[in-house]
Amino acid sequence: MFKQAIPVLHVSSSAQAEEFYGKLGFQQEFAYRPFGGVDPCYMGFARDDARFHASSFSGDGVSGGVIVLIVDNVDEIHPELVAKGVAIDTGPINQDWGNRELYVKDADRNSIRFTQHLE
Repeated sequence: MFKQAIPVLHVSSSAQAEEFYGKLGFQQEFAYRPFGGVDPCYMGFARDDARFHASSFSGDGVSGGVIVLIVDNVDEIHPELVAKGVAIDTGPINQDWGNRELYVKDADRNSIRFTQHLE
């Protein structure tokens, strides 16, 4: 039985990732730094029921990944992100496929897509 899937984004700097994802309202759940420095690092982030991991270890994915976060209301998230200085890449916009979406990108061009299913 499948229980959960956790996407892993590749990041070049764990410090930049911690700052950026903190602005998105995510809390860092753990950080694994086996060599004592800032990088490489494998870390986990969570906000409400959404979780993902980010890694600066070589071989853990490539930059430019995508995470789709299903949210209740994209329009409530937009001003929160703007107030924190997060650059909006796309949206909020109604898509032809029945979603309202808002996209942001981190320093490694990973796309975080806040998605609200429209009725």
